[in-house]
Amino acid sequence: MLTVRQQHDIPQAVRALSPTDPDYIDVFTLITHDASHRSPEQWARAAFEDVAGLQGQFIWRVLLGLRLQRRASPDHVAGWRIADRSDRGIRLEAHSWMLTGHLVIQVDDEQVSLATIVRYDRPIAARIWSPLSSVHRRLAPGLLRDAHKVQQPRPRQ
Repeated sequence: MLTVRQQHDIPQAVRALSPTDPDYIDVFTLITHDASHRSPEQWARAAFEDVAGLQGQFIWRVLLGLRLQRRASPDHVAGWRIADRSDRGIRLEAHSWMLTGHLVIQVDDEQVSLATIVRYDRPIAARIWSPLSSVHRRLAPGLLRDAHKVQQPRPRQ
């Protein structure tokens, strides 16, 4: 089984990717020898489009009220706007009436990291995100593992 660990000391490089002072931030890292065989955008599309799928859309759109793009686009991943991208990382951004969210994927030689960054734009956001964040922390390791799995070559039959 692939190892995923939660980083409790948030690297400054991850904090620097958030344009505002976050109210919530976490980072999960998957250790794998082939992390850099795929771009950060490929990792993001695998995680948020292929793996999170409809369950992710329900959480993002219904529970968090995020305004996401409805159609597939090279400028969006799972409806999230691509706010920044580089060879090593991609930052997705979405807004709702109560919060702003960022999903960041960073890829290094033997690891891929997922950071979730949330800014509360209204006080009610804390009451909604706090219980959802515990669900998020339970799901994030599996999201990274499954994103790795869906990107593996399929055996020929």
